[in-house]
Amino acid sequence: MLSWDDIDTKPQQPEKAPEPRPAPEAQAKAVQEPNATYTTETTATPTSPAALNASAAVDAARAVIADMDPAPGLEELEMGAARIQVDEKRIINCRADLNQLVPFKYDWAWQKYLDGCANHWMPQEINMNKDVSMWKDPNGLTDDERRIVEYSLGYFSTADSLVANNLVLAIYRHITNPECRQYLLRQSFEEAIHTHAYQYCVESLGMDEGEVFNMYREVPAVAKKAAWSLSHTQAIGDPNFKTGTVESDQELLRNLIAFYAVTEGIFFYCGFSQILSMGRRNKMTGVAEQFQYILRDESMHLNFGIDVINQIKLENPHLWTAEFQQEVSQMILEGMELEVAYARDTMPRGVLGMNAKMMEEYLQFIANRRLSQLGLKEQFPGAQNPFPWMSEIMDLRKEKNFFETRVIEYQTGGALQW
Repeated sequence: MLSWDDIDTKPQQPEKAPEPRPAPEAQAKAVQEPNATYTTETTATPTSPAALNASAAVDAARAVIADMDPAPGLEELEMGAARIQVDEKRIINCRADLNQLVPFKYDWAWQKYLDGCANHWMPQEINMNKDVSMWKDPNGLTDDERRIVEYSLGYFSTADSLVANNLVLAIYRHITNPECRQYLLRQSFEEAIHTHAYQYCVESLGMDEGEVFNMYREVPAVAKKAAWSLSHTQAIGDPNFKTGTVESDQELLRNLIAFYAVTEGIFFYCGFSQILSMGRRNKMTGVAEQFQYILRDESMHLNFGIDVINQIKLENPHLWTAEFQQEVSQMILEGMELEVAYARDTMPRGVLGMNAKMMEEYLQFIANRRLSQLGLKEQFPGAQNPFPWMSEIMDLRKEKNFFETRVIEYQTGGALQW
């Protein structure tokens, strides 16, 4: 508590009155004669060099704006042009303004963007405590099961990075439809989340990060799949590459088929089924739950890519020649064989209720699906799916209490508390 002794009772001095502001005439004189001195009654402090420089910069900016040409190239921006009509839109080689999102021509592309946003998730939301305990327990997993976890994280951490680079550095530049581009932006973000998820798993388990993230250069079964994907992005990744000819448009189609139908449509299925089978047996449930979310994302990516490829075929039937169809079929078969080799390498013995022979039949079934989706003849008559539970796992609504964990309920922006 304060006492009277704590209070300064001395009389306070009156505040000093502010000095009068210099007259405008004195300010002008100060600019003209910067070295002059003036009294406070009639003169101003000289204007600083910084203020003079700022004034000159503003004058220069105004001059640039005054002389600005509002139409820097008709292909980029055509002032006064008619508004975009739906029929003018095309997936590739469209000359309409890409900045005009609506009216939509491809409603399916916009709907997939909305579905992707509704499917949002983050890796840190998934509890990894049980996984850490099981991984550190010498008897928690068999050697074959550990091999599967290591190879899966090693391949997928690189694969999703390759897909993201291809989207951002190659595909996005050549897709000339704004609603499709909107989905590509969403997909690119999801690929970043997937790479984050793999890193989160590796870090949580205390794995050797250098070993896992370099498998695509050191383990043959992983390296071959990565090399195959990279070989199909080199051409359109060239900054000088442009669509508009039969050859270049077919090259873009090769890239789309390689990444959507093969990399995301075949290369992911062996590793995903292995990890998800592990989760069904109550092993590594945190890793498995993240893979479940990732697989659901990848299924959307695959469906979007197939729709884009088929739409390009409809709008450019001259590209879909018999020779090109044969080449595409060969690409699908190459992808399947690479994934079969990966299955044999990761499962030298039976494990998790599956083996390499069962996986080969599953991949033949998947290859038939991809060929059929592209309008091509199936190559493996009678191939069946030995893992019917995979289709159920892709849909969280059918198995909401999957792995006895909760499904995150997301808030809309207006409901968030900042």
